Parts: sequence; C-alpha cells; structure tokens
Amino acid sequence: MDHRAEAAQFLRSRRDRISPDQAGFLPGGRRRVPGLRREEVAMLTHISVEYYARMERGDLSGVSPDVLGSLARALRLDEAETAHLHHLARAAAPRTSARRRPQTRRDLRPGLHQLLQAITGTPAWIRDRQTTILATNPLGRALYAPILEDPVNQANAARFIFFSPDAEDFFPDWDRVADEVVATLRSYAGQAPHDPGLTGLIGELATRSDEFRTRWGRHEVRFHRLGTKRIHHPLVGELDLGYEALEIPTDPDRFLYAHTAEPGSPTAERLQLLGSLAATEETRDRRATMR
Repeated sequence: MDHRAEAAQFLRSRRDRISPDQAGFLPGGRRRVPGLRREEVAMLTHISVEYYARMERGDLSGVSPDVLGSLARALRLDEAETAHLHHLARAAAPRTSARRRPQTRRDLRPGLHQLLQAITGTPAWIRDRQTTILATNPLGRALYAPILEDPVNQANAARFIFFSPDAEDFFPDWDRVADEVVATLRSYAGQAPHDPGLTGLIGELATRSDEFRTRWGRHEVRFHRLGTKRIHHPLVGELDLGYEALEIPTDPDRFLYAHTAEPGSPTAERLQLLGSLAATEETRDRRATMR
C-alpha cells in the first residue's frame, strides 16, 4: 500500500463528505467540490492553507498530534477514523532498522488454546489481523465450519467473503459484512503498515475482486469490537448473534471473539442443537480413531 497516496485519498474523501452548511459556512457561489474547500478545512483546523494542502498531498510527516486532533474535529472523524489518521501520520515518520516489526507467527501459546477450550456454551475463536481464524473452541469450529473447511481460502474470513460462492448464503447480510471487513482491514493496514502478510492479502483481494476494490476505494475504517451478525448455518438454519472482541495484550496481532445469543431465543436453542451435533460427531470420530 502506498501510504502517502492512502493519506491523500483518505483526507480528500473525508473532506468531500461534509457539506458547507454542516460545517457552519454560508451557502452560495459556485463550488467545484462536493464538500468543503481546502481553505475551509484549513480555517476550521486553524492552520494555513499551504500546510493543509501539503497534508492532503499525503505528507503527514512531522504533523503534531494537536494538529491531527484539530483536523479530526474539523473533518468530523469518528473514533476509528481519528485513530486511522494518527496511524497514517506515524507511518509517515522515518523508520529505523532497530524498530522493525516482527513477523506474525501462526502458532498460539498453549494457554490461549486452554482458554478457548474452557469457554463453553458460546462460539469462541481467535483470529489475526489478516482475518485468518487460528483456533476455536468446539462450538466455534462447528459454527464456522464452512470457512474452516474451505481448502481454497485457508480459514481466512476475508477470502471466504469475497471469493467463495457459498459466502452470500452463509452471510445473509453479505453487503454489510463485506463493507465491515473492508473497513476493518483498512484500519488494520493503518495500524500495521509494514506487515507483509496484511498488505499481500489486501493486494490479492483488490486484484481478484471487483466488490472488494470498489469498497476499498471508499476509504471507510472501523473498529471490529462488537456488533451483530446474521448467519445461515447449513445444519441449524438462521442465527441472529451478537459478538464481542477482546485484544490479547501479550499477542497484539491476535483477537479473541465470542458470539452471544439472547437467552431463550430461537438462536440460543439452535446454538445448543449445533453444540449437540458437534459433540456427537466428535464422539463418532474418536471411536473411529480407536478402532
């Protein structure tokens, strides 16, 4: 990813979405831009037009956190967008060889596997910034079997969403899910701009998927911390699930997720059925192995 171009396009896209009346400017006159002019953003940020123009050309090197905060307020950025702006500014700073980012390892500490196995009654899994599912508890494996058992996309949720013909059946709200995963990947790219696995995945998705490329061009970012997800599971049918995400401080590139269901709801009953089916299959496999 060209981080200078990313910064330039991100700022232009945020400027274009704000109308003059939203920013408190009087309408009137002919405007050649859909949103604010550069000089209007500079005025709101309390910097010179030349300084803002330099920033919008993608040069964020040396911009102070105070100026970035003022710019975020001027452009009405939300929390995720503000964090993305600060990440882009950090990526513009000169790199030193002593601070090279370690490559992400695919293996997990035994303690994390034990933690997953201790979570019962709800699907839980750990994934990395590339949206690859690294480990699950039994119910998580049963729930996400279509992704985990897809040999082509290798347990990677983003590849499954954009490449698998089964994705739109599995995720009935496919458009929303696709929007969210692209915005999450863009946020991750800002946080880890020199991660070769992440930039390689984004390049692959952009090359192979028009749907991904269109969404990537919108420059949306979001935190994937909590929300809802609708899944149509091939064994138990429709599931309306909440999800919570936790960062793992000792493994900063990994995240622990768990789904929740309203107690007594049809989704809770279907999750219980899915757990029973998974346990039966596990018992059958164990017996077959012992023969």
